[in-house]
Amino acid sequence: MKQLNLVLALTGALYLAACQPKGGQEGNNAAATDNTTPSAATTPAADGPVFTKEGVLSFISKAKGDTIRTIDIELAQTDEERAEGLMHRKSMEDTQGMLFIFDFASEQSFWMKNTYISLDIMYVDANMEIVSIRKYTTPLSEDGVPSLKPAQYVVETIAGFADKYHVQVGDKIAFTKLK
Repeated sequence: MKQLNLVLALTGALYLAACQPKGGQEGNNAAATDNTTPSAATTPAADGPVFTKEGVLSFISKAKGDTIRTIDIELAQTDEERAEGLMHRKSMEDTQGMLFIFDFASEQSFWMKNTYISLDIMYVDANMEIVSIRKYTTPLSEDGVPSLKPAQYVVETIAGFADKYHVQVGDKIAFTKLK
């Protein structure tokens, strides 16, 4: 009887472990909670939530003032949207990103909990200037990725974006919401 109970307990534990995402991770950003649900703008899919264009964002060169690259963006403006961020995504194009908008500038820290793709995280101050870039973040990590300086906006793109398009600290952003 003891052996049967042990077998049942082990089988149940293995089943529960198999149901968890890789590493048992849940969450995305420092503000994330374990009770978040996908925003109304996204629909779960086999590849994670589907990208929904809510605006466009341009990276502008500090040297020449010209546009480096323009991408489509999803917006994260509420606590719930910021908590969900890019969680559960399995892929993203380099023409897409997410813009997090905060009410005021302060030091920010994001994490990659339950985020399956590596990202470049660009922290932007109230003057729309990029103040720090954290490249090639580690997927599913619970370690904080701090801004190191006050930021009111945060742009997340696919890892390698900043290197590929030569986006640097001191460059600026400009964005337009569709709604």
